Amino acid sequence: MPKLSGRHGVVEAKLYLGKANKQPLFVGFGGGGNDWSRSYLKSKRDSLNQKGYAVLAIGYFKTNGTPKYLDRISLDAIRDTILSIAKHSKIDETKIILFGGSRGGELVLNLASRYNEFKGVIAASTSHVSFPALTLYANTSSWTYKSKEIPYVPAPLKTISPAIKGDLYTAYSMMLEDKQAVKRAEIAVENINGPILIISGKDDDQWPATEMSQKIIERLNANNFKHYKKHVILNGGHIEPLKQFNLVYKFLDKHMKVDNVSH
Repeated sequence: MPKLSGRHGVVEAKLYLGKANKQPLFVGFGGGGNDWSRSYLKSKRDSLNQKGYAVLAIGYFKTNGTPKYLDRISLDAIRDTILSIAKHSKIDETKIILFGGSRGGELVLNLASRYNEFKGVIAASTSHVSFPALTLYANTSSWTYKSKEIPYVPAPLKTISPAIKGDLYTAYSMMLEDKQAVKRAEIAVENINGPILIISGKDDDQWPATEMSQKIIERLNANNFKHYKKHVILNGGHIEPLKQFNLVYKFLDKHMKVDNVSH
């Protein structure tokens, strides 16, 4: 078992406030680093601010001060960071919505299914289960909750060959063959306290995002999920959901009404 990072529980957070009062908080996670603080997402940050949302960009590994690897990342530390920032006088702390792409999608589903302060989720190119840490041996969980590892689908030895070749799609597909492990590692999405939008590209080459996203909807249906839920399947690959961001704006307009936008 590898040692926990000395930076365990450290989260990088950058807040981008708009001009409105009582701004709902849009919390953005990528698959590594702090994607939502990067220049390539500046236009999306700016347009969210113009629409009356505050944007919080979170880096949970591979950023300054945070753990180097996606390994046993503390959900509690991320939640505490978000909630302390949501106390800002210009933010409406009753309206916190999480957006995550790729492993960040897996993260936001894990967060929102455990903490009811989060009032909605948008998960792009996501999974329906927790996967192992991105470490040499992949023998720990990616996430911890209350200091315990969250159950994950293990990586069997046969995944080493495709992983080394960079064929992640095959590696993840192999992991999903272990039906019992999948059952244990499924995220309890039915506990999410608000509407859910799932977006996938049917030609995703990183992992089987569309099939995994369908499993999320099936689980919500099986548990009579009472909030809005939708899975939009796009033509395109892993980053297609970011290219079709109008879907996100539409979802926010419908479910996260901004009270007063002052330009």
